[in-house]
Amino acid sequence: MVLVAAFVTRGLLADPAGRALSLNPGDQALDEWFLAYATRAYRGDFAFVTGALNAPEGINVLGNASLIGLGLLFAPLTLAFGAPVTFAVATGFNLAANGAGWYLLFSRTARLHRLAAGVGGVFCGFAPGMVSQSNGHLHMTAAWLVPAIVWCVVTLAQGTRTVRRGLLLGGLVVTQFFLGEEVLLLTAVALGLFCLAFVATCRPVPRHVLPSLGLGLVIAGGVALALLAYPIWVQFRGPQSAPGAVFRPEFYSADLKSFAALSPLSLAGGNGATRLASGPSEYTAFFGAPVLIAVLGATLWMWRRPAVVACTVVSLVLWALALGPHIVVGHERTEQWAPYSLIAGTPIVEWALPTRFALATVPLLGFVLASVVHAALTQTETLKVLVPVAVIAALVPLAPRPLPTADRAPVPRFFTEGYWRGYAPRDGTIVPVPLPDWRDPQPMRWAAATNVAFATPQGWFIGPYGTGGTSAVGVFPRPTSQLLHRALANANPPALTDQDRIDLRRDIAYWHASCFVLAEGQAEAGALHSTLDALLGPGEHVADVWVWRART
Repeated sequence: MVLVAAFVTRGLLADPAGRALSLNPGDQALDEWFLAYATRAYRGDFAFVTGALNAPEGINVLGNASLIGLGLLFAPLTLAFGAPVTFAVATGFNLAANGAGWYLLFSRTARLHRLAAGVGGVFCGFAPGMVSQSNGHLHMTAAWLVPAIVWCVVTLAQGTRTVRRGLLLGGLVVTQFFLGEEVLLLTAVALGLFCLAFVATCRPVPRHVLPSLGLGLVIAGGVALALLAYPIWVQFRGPQSAPGAVFRPEFYSADLKSFAALSPLSLAGGNGATRLASGPSEYTAFFGAPVLIAVLGATLWMWRRPAVVACTVVSLVLWALALGPHIVVGHERTEQWAPYSLIAGTPIVEWALPTRFALATVPLLGFVLASVVHAALTQTETLKVLVPVAVIAALVPLAPRPLPTADRAPVPRFFTEGYWRGYAPRDGTIVPVPLPDWRDPQPMRWAAATNVAFATPQGWFIGPYGTGGTSAVGVFPRPTSQLLHRALANANPPALTDQDRIDLRRDIAYWHASCFVLAEGQAEAGALHSTLDALLGPGEHVADVWVWRART
């Protein structure tokens, strides 16, 4: 698992600071900022609402995919080597740990043959959806506690140490909440559906199952509620909380054709399939025709096994939800109603993108494939070789390619070597030029390089800046920010007015800005430099940046 993960992330591991995910560099910059921010907990300066981004109003950390759990886990690595190294390592770690976790569950809890468990584990860890989400969505790939959650539910159903398992399950739920809340939601939906399907197909159900499972879930729910009540309040009702979903489910729906297609990030995939998804991070439904045929054949062969049938039935239900409000075929949206319409707009569920319901089917399909390999290896002689070879052959086209990477501008030495301390106090505000936003969040990396020792205005985040205080990406830029973006867009310093200078003084006071910083390699640096010189006087050249001290 580790070797495969290293192969997939080799572009990042080769030069973490100088390379970025070419398919999603913006989310990588955001993730690196959150990983760096988590290190502040080690000095007792971490909060769920912080003014370190979008200064001075701040952001609601829990209202964003903030990687709190991963950040705290890898904080020693971040402090020692920086957030880019942590991002690269965590990307590969998530994939390998997912595969290892499911292998252990299949081999020890389901008692499948080791080869069969290995096939299922590799599929679960490196399925096209998981590799796709590795493009900047660490909160979606940090699912390595899910096998442990499933193990707790299984042992509760067996009536084993109910109180102890319930307490452990509650602790795992709390931990997964901070690793990836959307993964926890998808796990709860998939597990709930599986339990219903299993009970419907298993006759008779042992008498001890429901009392033991019910008591364990009550205990787990009590633990989780007690520990998560305040964080959940902060997320949905606290400062800078943002009601409503920011991303439209119509856009993030699985194309019906994508289920039989091969991901462009897979060995046998091609770029022609890119139009079947909303973006390179959302190839969640690309299972490929060979795997679908293998799952169908396995289900028909083992139709008397309730667990296998339940996995297939639940997968079909989740795939139906992944289609979104209306069915999309070949990138063409139809008027045909889809099941997601029944839950669209439901609180909490609305935060999960429809296409990601397909991601929850990965371990279900992994179990079906592992089970059929196990059955062939242990129960037949004629199919002992044929079935495992056929299943592996179906999975080979899905083998992942390395994540595409590209060079990126280095963080200025002004920040990495500490020159900034002479121009701003700790937790003071430094204004990057131009200011970061959803179009270009790369200047957020400057603060990440210092483990977020200073605040940054604007940025790439989700906040209450939509109509009527609803969710929106980023904040409407201040006048000075708009002025600087005009200089960047026009490649020419704009003619300044007295109003521009008045706006500048107001913005400096609003941001509590200590200085403005322009990197030497910034596009259209000449136009930006001239604009700031006209506003604030001649800048100072320090290391590899130009600095203007803020004057009100």
